[in-house]
Amino acid sequence: MKSQDIAIVGILLAVGAIVRYLSLIIPGPIVSNLVIAFYCLAIILVMPTFTEVIGIGIVAGIVCAFLSHSIFPPANLISEPVGAIACLVTYTSLRNKFSFSPVPSTLVGTLISGSTFVIVAMIMIAPAILSKFATMGAFVAATVPIVIGTAIVNAIIVQILYLPASRVLARGKA
Repeated sequence: MKSQDIAIVGILLAVGAIVRYLSLIIPGPIVSNLVIAFYCLAIILVMPTFTEVIGIGIVAGIVCAFLSHSIFPPANLISEPVGAIACLVTYTSLRNKFSFSPVPSTLVGTLISGSTFVIVAMIMIAPAILSKFATMGAFVAATVPIVIGTAIVNAIIVQILYLPASRVLARGKA
């Protein structure tokens, strides 16, 4: 990855970290995660390799794990690399097909990340979940709307930011 690309990814992850930190005022066992929007935007703008995407996901996972009050912050260390890979695969397959390809790419990345987070949490800390929720189904019912809502918001944010960001980057390459 070129140094300019590393800077872009770093800046976007830093913005995501700041937004994540500010979102800590929202209570709940799982909260929306706008870091995903910013790493998806970075992936879409930079088009990193598969291994670089895993690295981006790991860094995002560390940021999310440290800046979290969710029910199981370490789950981010798995969910963010998986979400980043999902974003890359989706964007790679759609980018030349239509101009709004950042929307489904971010939507899929966020849905996969959120679902992975929920599954990992359910596997790793089932007793803690059951101490707060009557059943695992109740936990899933409480988290699914948050994951879906976050996916929609992230997709909109990335599509809005993609056009001006890609134009700025195109100018820098001229």
